[in-house]
Amino acid sequence: MNTSPTRSKVDEIADGIYRISTPVDVIPGGFTFNQFLIKDDEPLLFHTGMRALFPAVRSAVQSILPVESLRYIAFSHVEADECGALNNFLTVAPRAVPVCSQIAALVSVNDMADRPAHPLADGESLTLGRHVVEWYDTPHLPHSWECGLLGEKTTHTLFCGDLFTQAGADLEALTESDILGPSEAMRANMDYFSHTKNAPALIGRLARTKPTTLACMHGSSWRGNGEKLLLALGDALEH
Repeated sequence: MNTSPTRSKVDEIADGIYRISTPVDVIPGGFTFNQFLIKDDEPLLFHTGMRALFPAVRSAVQSILPVESLRYIAFSHVEADECGALNNFLTVAPRAVPVCSQIAALVSVNDMADRPAHPLADGESLTLGRHVVEWYDTPHLPHSWECGLLGEKTTHTLFCGDLFTQAGADLEALTESDILGPSEAMRANMDYFSHTKNAPALIGRLARTKPTTLACMHGSSWRGNGEKLLLALGDALEH
């Protein structure tokens, strides 16, 4: 795995929201691990990457703002690519606290993290300054009991984690092209969705937030009618 800081790419995908993308050679054609940084009075990093990627991600964060100014380290669920470098960031950012679901804090984070979590209840908001994020509990969507997603209200950005995973190492940072087809092709080869019976209701709720930017953890972020795309994903999962 190449972890050279020079290989992490930084792009602003919405006002004050930056995509940090590091390509790795884990599958043929490559793959990306993406983190998202909200630059504000109380900066928030969504996803940390694995511990091996910490030097690359830290360097990328530092190119946008002082890494020690991070206030919140958020993630969808407990998995190495989501929060593997959590304690590394807590060490270099003394004011930072983990942000996760209440279930994640209860069953994992308050034990494994070096600092107590700031758990968010379903529908709870966190004001960062001019940006406001809202937590959505999405248990087992796409996987993990403690799973949840964040929506940023002022830019209508949904940090959608693994919902639209796309393979490839040299994809655009932000696209208006189809990402459902590539993500469904990825899922066909490695089905990482839990197929929870609650998926239609959960996706419907996310769709009703009407996001215009989808910040994807793997592959390109996407801009357009997020409500329509999320409902299309829900339809694909049902069939």
